[in-house]
Amino acid sequence: MRIAAALVALLIAAPSLAVTPSEQLKDPVLEARARAISAGIRCVVCQNQSIDDSDAPLAHDLRVIVRERLVAGATDAQAVQYLVDRYGSYVLLKPPLEPATIALWFAPLAFVVLGGAGVVYYVRRRAPSATVAPLSAADAAAADALLRQDRI
Repeated sequence: MRIAAALVALLIAAPSLAVTPSEQLKDPVLEARARAISAGIRCVVCQNQSIDDSDAPLAHDLRVIVRERLVAGATDAQAVQYLVDRYGSYVLLKPPLEPATIALWFAPLAFVVLGGAGVVYYVRRRAPSATVAPLSAADAAAADALLRQDRI
């Protein structure tokens, strides 16, 4: 049981082990800035992981570049822009709204709207188009007679 708990703890902690001690800066303020920047940069190999969480060699290189830029005196925005200039806005986990990213931002909404319209269309087609006429007195009497026969 203890071994299983230890394995689960290691699996949960695995993403936090992506940044190696050799990458970390000695200045805790710069390291905190580097971590904040790295959390918003996409690993272009892993695609949906930040470079802070990825063990890929390219993510390591990007983390080193971010730290080098910060040590050189770049602002956070300049360090991010350096990576965007090299890899495009795809490298950002939250890309800006630009003509090239409109589909990325609005495609999910379009799918929801189209799906909702499809559901409305389907429900309306299945609904009876004609209203049901009330039973005449003769038909009601015949139905009552049939129901009484089943009870006997």
